Amino acid sequence: MRVLGIDPGLTRCGFGVIDVARDRSARLVAAGVIRTSADDPTEHRLVVVRAGIEALLDEHAPGAVAVERVFAQHNVRTVMGTAQAAGIAMERAAARGIPVGHHTPSEVKAAVTGYGDAGKRQVTAMVVRILGLDAAPRPADAADALALALCHAWRSPAPGRRSGEEGLAAPTPAQQAWLSAERAAARPTPRRVR
Repeated sequence: MRVLGIDPGLTRCGFGVIDVARDRSARLVAAGVIRTSADDPTEHRLVVVRAGIEALLDEHAPGAVAVERVFAQHNVRTVMGTAQAAGIAMERAAARGIPVGHHTPSEVKAAVTGYGDAGKRQVTAMVVRILGLDAAPRPADAADALALALCHAWRSPAPGRRSGEEGLAAPTPAQQAWLSAERAAARPTPRRVR
């Protein structure tokens, strides 16, 4: 399975492409960042991110795209840019019929290091080890995107198969909680009859 991981951001949108075999061994295909200038208007920066993601989809033809699930942060400007970049990645993949997975930072850390509160250095060190790299991918956003891709490949069922089947990981408790919350949010609220 070829997976494109996206660590969304407006200034640096990290990407990592890996090939993962059935035995969970993984091989690096590409990694880097899509950069935009903080001096440019947001709409122009989004055009650059979109073009970069389109180019990655064209060049690497992934079977799945993994995007970091955006969560609340203290800096509203940062979370808005992150959410906008994530939205572009999801929309571009969906427009091509490519399945999109969403993973929280804790899920990614747990998948790659075995510990959901691992630090960035630990995650990067494990990405280097798992992929058999000589050095850590730079900048850190690229390593984060590779960790997302690994998490997705290891925790998601292959197309046409259900999780829990032989060789496939069942959803983690965190994934189950997110799915339950998303289903609850999608249900229409009953109206009171007066």
